[in-house]
Amino acid sequence: MGTPTADLVSETRAERERLAGLFGDLTPEQWDAASLCDGWRVREVVAHMTMPFRTKPLKVMGGLVRARFSFNRYADRDARSAAAAMSEAELVGLLRRNIDHPWQPPGGGQAGALSHDVIHGLDVTEPLGLPPAPVERLALVLGSTQPRQLKYFGVDLSGTRLTAADSGVSIGDGPDVVEMTSKEMLLVVTGRRRLGELPKTR
Repeated sequence: MGTPTADLVSETRAERERLAGLFGDLTPEQWDAASLCDGWRVREVVAHMTMPFRTKPLKVMGGLVRARFSFNRYADRDARSAAAAMSEAELVGLLRRNIDHPWQPPGGGQAGALSHDVIHGLDVTEPLGLPPAPVERLALVLGSTQPRQLKYFGVDLSGTRLTAADSGVSIGDGPDVVEMTSKEMLLVVTGRRRLGELPKTR
């Protein structure tokens, strides 16, 4: 049985509130630090997180047409443009004002909305040495992971099963067991960290 939508909504709100608080305390140097998203600084990641609150369907469609229907290309252009046009305070303010925003990614539902915020939150907090989302929230995101998402991030778990020691969540069904934390597992399944960097245990 899946997680009730009301619980996912509550966790999404809590994560946005948590991140808005962290982002509001960043120094200018931290805003310009490299994130885990290739080619993006922290400010581009935060700008991307606000995209659902800044764009309307027609604008998105127009952007996709100009990007030759590559969402990644469109998202990159949008993040860079917004990061250049908006101040740090404006980006944080936009996130704060939309803590209760009902946006859900196409086909992703409320679990997808939570995953979007938690994963991109890690893109910022991990390189800056800031706290990640609570283990229970990370576990919710891991629990909604589907094979198509692993493929999207270029992650191959053939022959491997990942197990989170702090939450009990497992992904994969191979004979080789890799034990790690929930945070490490989310970094692996989203392609932020290579599986080979971690030791394997039976």
